[in-house]
Amino acid sequence: MVASWKSKTVPDKSLRENTRLAWEISPALCVFLPVRLKNADCIVKEVCRMVRASPMVVSHIPEALQYLVTTETLLSDAPELVYMLTWARVTPVQALSYFSRQYPPHPISAQYAVRVLASYPADAVLFYIPQLVQTLRHDTMGYVLEFIKSISLRSQVVAHQLIWNMKTNMYIDEEMQHKDPALYDTLDTLTNAIVDCLSGPAKKFYEREFDFFSKITDISGKIRPFPKGPERKHACLEALSKIEVQAGCYLPSNPEAMVIDIDYNSGTPMQSAAKAPYLARFRVRKCGINELEQTAMAISNQQTSGNTEKIVDTSSMMGLDTWQAAIFKVGDDVRQDMLALQVISIFKNVFQQVGLDLFLFPYRVVATAPGCGVIECVPNAKSRDQLGRQTDYGMYEYFIKTYGDENTKEFQNARRNFVRSMAAYSVIGFLLQIKDRHNGNIMLDTDGHIIHIDFGFMFESSPGGNLGFEPDIKLTDEMVMVMGGKIDAPPFRWFTELCVQAYLAVRPYKEAIISLVSLMLDTGLPCFRGQTIKLLRARFAPQSTDREAAVYMMSVIHKSFLNFRTIAYDYLQLYQNQIPC
Repeated sequence: MVASWKSKTVPDKSLRENTRLAWEISPALCVFLPVRLKNADCIVKEVCRMVRASPMVVSHIPEALQYLVTTETLLSDAPELVYMLTWARVTPVQALSYFSRQYPPHPISAQYAVRVLASYPADAVLFYIPQLVQTLRHDTMGYVLEFIKSISLRSQVVAHQLIWNMKTNMYIDEEMQHKDPALYDTLDTLTNAIVDCLSGPAKKFYEREFDFFSKITDISGKIRPFPKGPERKHACLEALSKIEVQAGCYLPSNPEAMVIDIDYNSGTPMQSAAKAPYLARFRVRKCGINELEQTAMAISNQQTSGNTEKIVDTSSMMGLDTWQAAIFKVGDDVRQDMLALQVISIFKNVFQQVGLDLFLFPYRVVATAPGCGVIECVPNAKSRDQLGRQTDYGMYEYFIKTYGDENTKEFQNARRNFVRSMAAYSVIGFLLQIKDRHNGNIMLDTDGHIIHIDFGFMFESSPGGNLGFEPDIKLTDEMVMVMGGKIDAPPFRWFTELCVQAYLAVRPYKEAIISLVSLMLDTGLPCFRGQTIKLLRARFAPQSTDREAAVYMMSVIHKSFLNFRTIAYDYLQLYQNQIPC
């Protein structure tokens, strides 16, 4: 009887009548019906009709705006669009989406989007700077251009970050030989306009910060002529020793902390012979963006007045001193990593909001010029590759050696941390289709968390000519061993449960993720090959109920469980790059 009742479909006429009834009872209830009732296009159409007929009734609900502002209403210049100007503010990413391919340009949507962005604190816009710069491609009326000028005056740190990102996007190649035909002139003019508007303390702050970071970045070019090994290491240490810490400066990847000191013995060239990236450690003091700006401007004021005494006693600032390691890359486009880590940051916030006890570490990456960037290092962590070379035993044996027998409290805590992080990164890896998951790109920290790094292959790109050889989730034998060794072991069942919960938690935010990615489609990044948004949307299973989505996620896990393609890819990396399995 129950099965027979469940198999019945509700006629469209009844759905429309019930939708109108819901509107009469509570327009707010009606607006959220399409979220709860999947596969009902007639409900969406009916909600759109009623919102367009009486927009003021729901103008206090940000989520209702999507039913008023559509491609159809924008193209037809519907008269009710005027209500958009007084609508409750949406999220920054939804506001930015009105300047993307998703919507045709319109003066009202442009005015509303800029009003929304301006209503947020300047530092809240920092997170969306890559997308904000890309909206200039579709800013046919100049609203974004004026907004960028305005926000650059409100916050010096935002101005700096905008300049770095705009310099990065002026060219379509890392050698700066080919200008971006759609953006170069706009970005060049806008960058000069921002710099020209600086004066007094603000200009001193800009010059000091960019001079300091330029000297740090130039070390890569200085050590490149030296052969890999002791000679390049010595050259790196010598170049680093000549850098003087300038008061009131920060690392682009960490604008909430002021650089206090440099570990002059930390200069370490990385593996690449041709591009010569290197790692260095800095002592930083956490203080927040506003505090950093105030202190830096005070330093500039005293420099302008000719005061040569100790400028600022930074010990009076809030926050503790910590050591922060960073990698400075030249010759690598890190914008793809920035996008992946933006999504990871959003997922982390979603998990916290819904109370899911999962672990993610969205380390910071900032592109500062074509093919250049700074990458924050994950603290207290080593890659699985490094652990393999140091210990010569598997991950399960490493856990036993490090934390003790399975029955110890230390092992149980480490395994708990491993499962919490594995579930979170597995769902992200599936949704973003992150590939090249060899043991050099997977890290373990001292608490047992697994952390993924290096997102050079994702969405539609993968090693070996975009074959998509690797499975959706990396679940190797040693990972499964840590989680109980069998698919029906309690720790692995908990992992599966957490994956399903994480997947269901992020599905309601699919449009925000899709908008974030859509705004980057015109960058020409290799991960975009034409079907990115269509395939990304499909992986969220938008037409499925929560129960159906849970079954779908479980099937993804089961297909990835000890998949032979994971084993084959790890052996390929061992053969080609000597990365231990």
